[in-house]
Amino acid sequence: MLAVAVGLGAYLVTLGAGRHPAASAPPPTTTTTTTSPRTSPKSTPSTTTTTVPTGAQPSTSVKVLVANASQTNGIATYYSKKLAAAGWGTLTPVTATAAFATSSVYYATGEQRAAHAIAAVLGISSSAVQPFGPVVPVANTAGADVVVAAGDDLASEVPPASTG
Repeated sequence: MLAVAVGLGAYLVTLGAGRHPAASAPPPTTTTTTTSPRTSPKSTPSTTTTTVPTGAQPSTSVKVLVANASQTNGIATYYSKKLAAAGWGTLTPVTATAAFATSSVYYATGEQRAAHAIAAVLGISSSAVQPFGPVVPVANTAGADVVVAAGDDLASEVPPASTG
């Protein structure tokens, strides 16, 4: 009888653990350390460590707005298609309100994991991922969970036949 009670208790604890995560528990993360090679015999290699939330899977319910923040026509459409092919929901691409040399990803409340996953798909540094604030370089974020400001760095990676 005692064994049945212990087994039932263990089952209920396991069942409840998946339904009521601790509110203060941090999201799972992945830490990546990158060391760049020496650029000359006298230079020292630099090391960068980045910790980002993990666990976001592509979802068409996450709406991504890609804005062209470069000097190259067509890259917002190119990257919107790339994200859609990866399983993300995309909105009609737009032109950013400013041009940038480096790309950034902005996210709405609750979309940090998705923003980091989207940045990883596009090769954007996790340090360029930030919450929506007063400086999101698009005229309107209505309907967007994540905004990608595709700068000159992403423009340089688009095959020439893909822009127009």
